[in-house]
Amino acid sequence: MQDLHTLIENSVSQLGYTLVDLEISNRGKLLRVFIDKQNPADIKDSVNIDDCVLVSNHLGHLLTVEHEIDYDRLEVSSAGMDRVLKKEADFIRFAGERAQIKLRVGMKDESANATESTLPRKTFLGILQGVEAGHVLLEFEGVVYKMALSNIDKARLSPVF
Repeated sequence: MQDLHTLIENSVSQLGYTLVDLEISNRGKLLRVFIDKQNPADIKDSVNIDDCVLVSNHLGHLLTVEHEIDYDRLEVSSAGMDRVLKKEADFIRFAGERAQIKLRVGMKDESANATESTLPRKTFLGILQGVEAGHVLLEFEGVVYKMALSNIDKARLSPVF
């Protein structure tokens, strides 16, 4: 799996895109690739259908010729407005945006609504403040929490419509 991830990541990078996520489902027969532009002009400069077609065609040839991966269907799409956040660079890039973060191990709730008997909190919905020494800074209910990148189970943007 790691070799496939590296192969796809290097390939889309050469085309000017970033591999955001890779999913293999349906017993390895469906390969889903989520991409974003490497150097977007602004936050609204997103992946379009032509970008997906370009990457799909390139990966289709690459996986068939170079690396005999057994799959039936390849899907390439934009990471979307509610994209996942995985790398430290993602949390830096989207500072100031609203995100939902789920932790592996809960941390003490320091919000105004917390009491002594409040259990450790695992899920937060707040504004990203950036990264500091391997910790994501997230403002949640008026308090800035420092969450270790290694403790983040899932994180994704949560745009306001």
